[in-house]
Amino acid sequence: MKRSTERILTTHVGSLARPESLIPLLRSKERGQPYDQETFAKLVRDAVADVVRRQTEAGVDIVTDGEQGKASFFGYIVERFNGFARTPAPAGQEGNPRGAGREYRAFPDYYAWSERIAEWAGGRGGDRRYGIDVCTGPVSYKGHTAVQRDIENIKTALKGLRHEEVFMPAIAPSYLFATLTNTFYRTDEEYEQALADALREEYRAIVDAGFVLQVDDPRLVTQYMMNPDLSVADCRKWAAKRVEAINYSLRGIPPEKVRFHTCYSIDVGPRVYDMELKDIADIILKIDAGAYSFEAANPRHEHEYRVFEQFRPADGKILIPGVISHTTNLVEHPELIAERIVRFAKIVGRENVIAGADCGFAASAVRFNDTHPSIAWLKFAAMAEGARLATRQLWGRA
Repeated sequence: MKRSTERILTTHVGSLARPESLIPLLRSKERGQPYDQETFAKLVRDAVADVVRRQTEAGVDIVTDGEQGKASFFGYIVERFNGFARTPAPAGQEGNPRGAGREYRAFPDYYAWSERIAEWAGGRGGDRRYGIDVCTGPVSYKGHTAVQRDIENIKTALKGLRHEEVFMPAIAPSYLFATLTNTFYRTDEEYEQALADALREEYRAIVDAGFVLQVDDPRLVTQYMMNPDLSVADCRKWAAKRVEAINYSLRGIPPEKVRFHTCYSIDVGPRVYDMELKDIADIILKIDAGAYSFEAANPRHEHEYRVFEQFRPADGKILIPGVISHTTNLVEHPELIAERIVRFAKIVGRENVIAGADCGFAASAVRFNDTHPSIAWLKFAAMAEGARLATRQLWGRA
């Protein structure tokens, strides 16, 4: 994994808006409806080429494919796994599963308004009207062709383009365990281990391609918001078990080839019930990764950089704090971005910081958070300029 040895490097979380021409096919694919596979493959190749070029033009050093071929950051895995079937959602549970969370209960007027706006704009991710994916048989990996196609698409797109490194996101077994119902395995432990064994094949393919693997698990920190009846202590205990599963899935993969990402998802509401970083940081740092990506730019969490004065990463570990936010159309000023970078550098060392984003800009292909797709490129350019300013302060040169 590249380090900021001579200057502050830049990256992001992964998911970027898909072109309008691709969205209907992704929507059909996600719903289990027929679609033109040849047209889909071509549109994905073209989309990957476009977002890779635009990342490099904006000054992003560590790039990815924008998850252009995936309908969502985690639902894609069902087509790559044996053992799952699409079933109708239980009666009364067809809507957004976040609706039972602390935020939704505390601020019903806001979220009712937000959902109406979302429906007008094309619908939110998490819509269960077309069924849910349930584990109904033994889980195994069958996505070898699909992941190789992702790998080839980005390798082709990168030819002739300047970049420092490539990362590719993949979902964590812990997230699937928490979100996809099991009706086959006798115990939670058996189910989570089966998910981890299957995902490890995808992880190995990404690392063997020479890429950095990014393991995504927003649920590690959103478990608290999603479950009003659980205490912080309950969620810490739950998260510690999930970290065991993540580490099991990473066995044999060098930590320096892995970065871990967690966040509070795409919710742009009040966010007063987010779990605080001080209550989970020590558990996150137990993950066998070489770098940790997390939210640090939004107003509910920007102050939390001080947490790392208490919970210091092990020697050689890298922090990838979000220095730009996915929840606002405001483009951060480069001087503010530089300030955010320098704060972390003063605590863990300049070589141990890579500038990143809070979360993806299109976690669901059919829903661009509440940030317009065009804004991501402006934010990336601002991040690159902010990294240059921080480099001058930290190294004394441009």
